[in-house]
Amino acid sequence: MKQLGHFWVACLLFQTSAIAQSFDTVLTSGHTIRKDVRLDLMAKKEATYYEALVASSNRTAKGYRLMVLNTNDRNLALQVRSKLLQAFPDQKVYMSFQPPYIKLKFGNFLEKPEADKMRKEISARQIVTGNIYLVPETIEVKPEKNKETPAGKD
Repeated sequence: MKQLGHFWVACLLFQTSAIAQSFDTVLTSGHTIRKDVRLDLMAKKEATYYEALVASSNRTAKGYRLMVLNTNDRNLALQVRSKLLQAFPDQKVYMSFQPPYIKLKFGNFLEKPEADKMRKEISARQIVTGNIYLVPETIEVKPEKNKETPAGKD
């Protein structure tokens, strides 16, 4: 029985030595530390992936939106939303329901003059017949598109 135990220990040591060919060995205060070099490669790959993920995600900031409609008529809200999306496809329309009213907010503007300019343009096109209010709110900020993201690299 003892010989069988020695046999398994020998097999285990043989397997360990066969796998240990890709290790870095560091001698620290009399102790040998072995680290698999694939861990460094995996850490670099994970860091690159995380940077690309953060760069591509939306961020928030304090800014302004336009309150374009506050109504209890759902059909009117959907019509105005549709017109705004057709006229300004690069902007977002936020629709929320606070009983009994449906509120439509438009755009993500960092600066007040930019939001005011858009408010005048919407009024000039007569998409919304009522008053349009400038509302301070937390907005979505798009990441810079000119940065090169390494998401496609391995």
